[in-house]
Parts: sequence; structure tokens; C-alpha cells
Amino acid sequence: MVARPDTVTTSVGMTLREDDAHQRFRSKARAWLASNLPSGELPPAHTREGFELRRDWERRLFEAGWAAVHWPSEYGGRDATVRESAIFTEEYLRAGAPERINGLGLNLLGPALLEFGTLAQCRRWLPSILRCDDIWCQGFSEPDAGSDLAGLRSVARRDGDEFVVDGQKIWTSLAGFGDWIFALVRTDPLAPKHRGITMLAIDLRSEGVDIRPLRQLDGDPSFAEVFFSGVRVPTDQVIGDVADGWRVAMHALGLERGSSFGAHVGCSRDVDALVRLREIVAEHLADDLADGDLDDRIARVLVRSEAYRAMSRRMLTRDELGIAHPAEASAAKLFRTELRHETFDLGIELLGELGELSPGSDELSSRFGAEFDAIWRHWHHEYWYARAAKIFAGTSEVQRNIIAERWLGLPKEGRDVARAG
Repeated sequence: MVARPDTVTTSVGMTLREDDAHQRFRSKARAWLASNLPSGELPPAHTREGFELRRDWERRLFEAGWAAVHWPSEYGGRDATVRESAIFTEEYLRAGAPERINGLGLNLLGPALLEFGTLAQCRRWLPSILRCDDIWCQGFSEPDAGSDLAGLRSVARRDGDEFVVDGQKIWTSLAGFGDWIFALVRTDPLAPKHRGITMLAIDLRSEGVDIRPLRQLDGDPSFAEVFFSGVRVPTDQVIGDVADGWRVAMHALGLERGSSFGAHVGCSRDVDALVRLREIVAEHLADDLADGDLDDRIARVLVRSEAYRAMSRRMLTRDELGIAHPAEASAAKLFRTELRHETFDLGIELLGELGELSPGSDELSSRFGAEFDAIWRHWHHEYWYARAAKIFAGTSEVQRNIIAERWLGLPKEGRDVARAG
């Protein structure tokens, strides 16, 4: 494993050394995780058995108060500070704890409810998110409204105390296991493009909802299309105000793009796995490695993972001080997804033509052994997921536009096109 520094000095002049209270919190979290982690490897999360075992784990987290440490205690949190939340995320990842299965509810909807929701909505949905009684998915993208999210065509017509929803959502993560969806719909077709949009919480068990799984290359069936045909939604399930859904959505997407506190642990772990993968391959393929400059490229991603670690800590410090830049989340999301993409590409390239083989291949098992098999199962899944990461939460191209316009002050893309014409 690669040795890494314990402290990082940030550009705002602070060194992230933990005081006694932070160290006690870290020790408490580390001890609880060590005593309560499920034994053995769980089945994949995209299987029903694996999903339900992770739901049991989530309930254990909730009962102990660890499901969302930064949420108010009245909803099951610990009233933790930003720093304490980052500490717990780091310890969770370092412990190799199970993948969180209600991440969209936990990281997007929950904070949006705390910011825009009514008291009744918070009491109704927040505890059930943490207990995983309700699994939430996100209904933003549509066939003709991916990166151009404001071009969505799903509509909701007011009918007394209900909205009647018709339309389609695509690329809907967790819809295969979901109970609820927070969806953007157009409630005023005559309003300007970014207005007249409302966010609704919709029960996926409602009449008129049709979920059609989209099996991915890694075999995960939880991705889906969702169709709405005359679905009736009570008006008290509007999140925020009617026709103000764009503002709620941008708040949620900012959280998704900037949810990097602790993510540097995962990036560092992936790079460490890449280094170990390189060692295993070198032992068995000797001088037959596919590319002579691979070591230089591995060193590059190692350096970049340390740069991302510093970026993550810098964002944490700025967030604590209340001086976070609105485009900083886009910069972190772009850096993180590009780094992971390069890391997993390198792992495939290490094996040359053998990199085309799937986990469990007799050829790979006989050649490299059991340790390699365990790494390769993870690698194969993450290789494909790293490609998706360049699309979800806003494509890398969208993030570059945000950085250019909101941070560097460059002209908007449309203005450049107009001038060129």
C-alpha cells in the first residue's frame, strides 16, 4: 500500500489537524464499524439477496445513529459538524463497509427536504430514508433532456388537490428496487424554459407507473426507464414551491457533484489496487506487459490521487468557513470522474488482450490466482461505472462549461457560437 500524509495544508491557510473532539469522534466511529461490519463478502448489490442484506445493514446503522451523522437528531442523525461528517465517511470507506443503497435519498433528497421541504414532509420521509423503509430514485433525465435538463417534457396537470402526471424518465438509477421517485415535471408549459418546472415526490407503486429495467453491461438491473400515464399525485407531495423545481434541482445536483468528502479515500484505494494489480501482472507476464510507459502513467494517477485528496480537504475547510465557491463542486466532480476513468482504463491496459476477459474466466484464474480474481471482479464493475460517472450528475462537458463561465468568467457557450456565426 502507498504511504500517504496525515495532514494537508490548504490554500486558505489552515492545516487539517484534528483536535481531541475530532479524534474521539473518529475513534468512536472506527470502533463501532469494526464491531458491527457484516462478516464475509455480501452478494452483489444489484441482486435481490444482496440488496436486502444491505437494507438490513442500513437499519443497523440507523439504530446506532450512524445512518446520516450530519442530519438533525430529531430525524435520526447526530447533529454532526461538517468535519465530523467527513470523518465518518472516511472511516466508513476505509473499513470497506457495504455500499450505501439509498444514496439518492440520503445525499440528494434528504438535504433538499431539509432546505425546501415542509415540516410534515421531513417527518414523513427523512426517518424512512435512513431506515431504508423507502428507497428513492431520481427522475430528472428524459430521452430528449439529458444534459439539457430544462428541456424535459414530462407534464403534471393540476386537478383539484392532485397533479396528474404523464411522461417518461430514463437512466433512472435504483428504479428497479425503488419505492419512491423525486421527479421534475413541467407544470406550466407556457413559462420560460427553466421556469414552470416543479419537483414532485411520486410513489412508484401508484397506478399508471410502469418501470422497465435497463440491464447494464455489468449485469446490474436496477437501472430503468420509468413511464407515467395519468399518475395522480397529491399536491402535498410538491417539494419546494410549484414552478420552483429548477432551484430545488440545482441545489440537489450541487450536492451530488460536490459530495466528495471522503471520496478521496475511494480514489486512493483504487490507485493502491492498481499498483497491486501491476505487481501481480508483472509476476506472471514478465516482459510481456502491453505498454512500456504504463509505470509512468500509474505514477501519474498516483500523483493525481494525492492532488484530489488535497482538493477534497480544501473544499472541506472552505465549507466549514462558509466560503465555498459555487463552481467548486463542478471542479471536484470533473477531477474525480476523470481520475477514476484513467485509473480503471490503466488496469484494463495492463493485461493487454487478456483485459477483454470477464471476471471468473478460467484463463485469468489459472494464470493469476485468487487474489487477482477478487481485484478483477471489482475492477470490471468499476471500469464500466467510471464511464457512467462522466455522464451522471452533469457530463464532463457540462462541468467544464460551468467552470469556464462561473469561475473563469468566460462567455457563455451560446454567445461564442453567435459571434462565430
